[in-house]
Amino acid sequence: MNLIIDQGNTKAKIAVFKNDKIIVKFETEKPDIGFIEDLANKYDIENVILSSVKEIEEEVKEKLKHNFSFFLTLDNKTALPFKVNYQTKHTLGADRIAAIAGADAENGKGAKIVIDAGTAITYDFMDSERVFQGGNIAPGLRLRFMSLNQFTGALPLVDKEGEYPFIGKSTETAIRCGVVDGVVFEIEGFINNIKKHYSNVFVFLTGGDAKFLSEKVKYPIFVDKNLVLKGLNRILNYNVEK
Repeated sequence: MNLIIDQGNTKAKIAVFKNDKIIVKFETEKPDIGFIEDLANKYDIENVILSSVKEIEEEVKEKLKHNFSFFLTLDNKTALPFKVNYQTKHTLGADRIAAIAGADAENGKGAKIVIDAGTAITYDFMDSERVFQGGNIAPGLRLRFMSLNQFTGALPLVDKEGEYPFIGKSTETAIRCGVVDGVVFEIEGFINNIKKHYSNVFVFLTGGDAKFLSEKVKYPIFVDKNLVLKGLNRILNYNVEK
């Protein structure tokens, strides 16, 4: 079995995979070695991959390295099951690579757009030759709401949930419509731009705001909240087999 650890900006996702199936999944603030050891005792875990957008304690890394048969930290030197055409590979986020790997595993044919809607929204593109070509990075919904509140003198902090008219009729709904519509138009615009140059494009949406946004975007979209975990599992298997 494989242990997948994905440390994001706000929380860590931990999953145990048997082949390509998630057996169990947890969310926590950060990886805890005691919790991981309990998982190791309960499940027959052999291989581990760690992906993180921020620094992980060395003690945790050392424990993982010595307690399992195969330990991999995802970075710009990790072998991948597809090509990467990106100028600054050393700055390419592990979460972006993992999400693309997950989409590639789910559907091996055609070009792919992967949109990960979390603290930030990442837009990534893989062509039909299975080459990752890059993408865009933008603020997520929560960051946009917070920015309007923190960098203006009078605008209140608004949440994405609530009254959502065709056009804002109050300050609260004007902010909500402005932020939500802005992200929806941004998503649709990115998809339109790719489709001008490529046919047979599959769109994947993941991240904390995936379900919320998928109900508003006017395109067929595959929503998969576990896309990054699936991608990490695929990258781990690829490296174990090398």
